[in-house]
Amino acid sequence: MRFFAPTNVYIEKNCVENHKKELLALGTRALIVTGRHSAKINGSLDDVLSVLKESGIPYHIFSEIEENPSVETVAQAAEIGIEFQADFVIGIGGGSPLDAAKAIALLIANPEESADCLYISKDLKALPIAAIPTTCGTGSEVTPNAVLTRHAFKTKKSISYHLYPDLALVDGRYLAHASRNLLVNTAVDALAHCVESRLSIKSNIYNQMFSEYGLKLWSGILPYLKEDALLNDEAYETLMLTSTVAGMAIAQTGTSLPHALSYEITYNHGVPHGKACGFFLAAYMEEYAKNKPEDVNQILSLLGFSSLDTFRNCLNQLLGTITISEQELNTYADNVMDNPSKLSTYPFEIDRDAIVEMLKKSIEIR
Repeated sequence: MRFFAPTNVYIEKNCVENHKKELLALGTRALIVTGRHSAKINGSLDDVLSVLKESGIPYHIFSEIEENPSVETVAQAAEIGIEFQADFVIGIGGGSPLDAAKAIALLIANPEESADCLYISKDLKALPIAAIPTTCGTGSEVTPNAVLTRHAFKTKKSISYHLYPDLALVDGRYLAHASRNLLVNTAVDALAHCVESRLSIKSNIYNQMFSEYGLKLWSGILPYLKEDALLNDEAYETLMLTSTVAGMAIAQTGTSLPHALSYEITYNHGVPHGKACGFFLAAYMEEYAKNKPEDVNQILSLLGFSSLDTFRNCLNQLLGTITISEQELNTYADNVMDNPSKLSTYPFEIDRDAIVEMLKKSIEIR
């Protein structure tokens, strides 16, 4: 068994201001990596800028990170960071800016390398990274993974390096400006992390503490995801805590087949990542239960569901569905079977027919 968690994590209100010493200790010139809008709206960017300005730390803001960031965008940001002579990177936002910040920190620290190095295993180090999440699903602030879109291969894939942020500053206040759709989609991503971690071949008594605690927390946040829910500070804090705990779970085990299937749906149909993962959770658990039903029953119990059908119905109500063609189904099944890293996380033998069945049970086929 193995357990490793090097990120210095703080979870509290006014986190950036309270722990500015730890943030400023990371470097002397900051590249701030964000999306186009949300960091400005929810106050997270202002919190960081206030600390940097107060301390006279030069900074440059790169705010062009798209949803499901591409290798090309990461390379563009790294060029700017190199020119600016940044010596640490601050990622602010959901999984896209945080994952991008990790890859950017690697490229800036290795200016002689091209972006091709992201998918070639080398002995490369990254600049120090601070991660400030503003959504409640990715967990990227406590994981070593950075998933980027590879347009050349028409898919998403994690880079070849494990890059834990040095510092994670987690503040539930930033969720107050998030839409219900964003809260639902990202919270379902956290659910997928807990489920996939608990059912992973790498699951052990150490990392199960995180997946099982995350599942218990998720049962408590489900009422916050209903259309008429009234959210308060306590709700936002619990949503964010659930996300971070779920991230700690997959930091130990990685993700599994629902994530592999989700990449196809996200890239080809524009479905948000967490929502796409959620489509496949019930079918994945049903397949797993053929071998170890007691594990699936434990997950359902922790979540407060009486059966897999009630769990499936809940996700259907939250997420809806999409429709794909028979040809697309076959292509996606082939692509998953060609993804050995994800297949290896499943504890039992699985064939293409089982993958096809998971697709058919999860989304509509025309």
